[in-house]
Amino acid sequence: MNIQLSDHFTYRRLIRFVIPSVAMMILTSIYGVVDGLFVSNFVGKTPFAAVNLVIPFTMILGAFGFMLGTGGTALVAKTLGEGRQEEANRIFSMLIYFALGLGVLLTIFGIAVLKRIVIKMGADDAMLRHCMIYGRIVLLGIPFYMLQNMFQNFLIAAEKPQLGLIVTVAAGLTNMVLDALFIAVLGWGVAGAAAATALGQCVGGLIPFVYFARKNSSRLALVKTKLLGGALLRTCTNGSSELVSNISMSSVGMLYNAQLMKVAGENGVAAYGVILYVNFIFIAIYLGYAYGSAPIVAFNYGAGKKAELQNVLKKSLKLLLGTGIVLLSIGVLFAGVLSGLFVGYDAQLYAMTVRGLRFYAVSFLLSGFNIYGSSFFTALNNGVVSAAISFLRTVVFEVAAVLILPLFFGLDGVWCAITVAELASILITIGAFSALRKRYQYL
Repeated sequence: MNIQLSDHFTYRRLIRFVIPSVAMMILTSIYGVVDGLFVSNFVGKTPFAAVNLVIPFTMILGAFGFMLGTGGTALVAKTLGEGRQEEANRIFSMLIYFALGLGVLLTIFGIAVLKRIVIKMGADDAMLRHCMIYGRIVLLGIPFYMLQNMFQNFLIAAEKPQLGLIVTVAAGLTNMVLDALFIAVLGWGVAGAAAATALGQCVGGLIPFVYFARKNSSRLALVKTKLLGGALLRTCTNGSSELVSNISMSSVGMLYNAQLMKVAGENGVAAYGVILYVNFIFIAIYLGYAYGSAPIVAFNYGAGKKAELQNVLKKSLKLLLGTGIVLLSIGVLFAGVLSGLFVGYDAQLYAMTVRGLRFYAVSFLLSGFNIYGSSFFTALNNGVVSAAISFLRTVVFEVAAVLILPLFFGLDGVWCAITVAELASILITIGAFSALRKRYQYL
């Protein structure tokens, strides 16, 4: 069954439409997690801690791809909804070419400042060498990482989510196979993990580029274009919430690592790394749903179909509640199993990780609503409200929590910081939806 953005969405149709996007995000997270599994089990906990010290910085640079992808998809889908096909292609093409140039500049910048960043984050001499090796190689893949993030969104707007899933599977399998080859067989250590990640990102970015550059059956194509300043500005404004969210999450991750180095040392950073890998997969479900459903919202907004916007919003909130209950249960009940996959070889580190994950899991019940709320307003081309939700959630509330709670509760305060931040953020999200209901009667 071919599902189009103009359709009426039942639960079944909505779930079928977003499943490829959810699967893409989960698979993207999983093949990142595989790096951690191989490094921790085959190289050791010091290199594992080093990798987790670097990852937040590389994700900050890659976050510009999320901004251009989500903001650009909202604008392109709205333009398609207005019936302006050629203009949509010009905007789409301009954003892809712009991202390539920006990605090269970010790679150069990242390599130049990497050493100073990891030293400020607390890397000792033993960790520094591993940080530099891993970081320099992964940064070479930033342009392709940005393209991969963008195409995951644009393939949905092009009504080809299945192709996006295929591309993500190909990129993930490339990463995982090369992890096994480079780390377990050839013994290249963190260099092998970094090379596998960068090459997987190349696959994820180049295959869709070739697809859109050739004649295809989707709603979008790469065409001749020029720098469209107004469209670029609207894209960056619309996608600013995703940029803020990703940069702040990564920056907060760096803050967590700094706090954990003070409170628990290398073991704390390693334990947090495990918790983040689990978090990546669980949050990927929410992100995939948000990205997958956003083009529906943007299209219907552009087409002026208020009733369908109301329909999609109500169904989405119910689906998010059910998902949150399931993820909370898994996080609490299977904390031991999940932790054991990474650090079962170290009893003290294992016990610390299990306890931390059970505290952290409570946030899974709340985070979906905040992620979706920000994405919904991005799709409405209301970047201000979307950015406000993201900024308060991932910067103001979480930074305050991770700085204050450890003063009273020690290590447990670090693990609980995310839940306190999500709880405060959900009040903001509810307020934003309430204002929307009063003004536009969407709820």
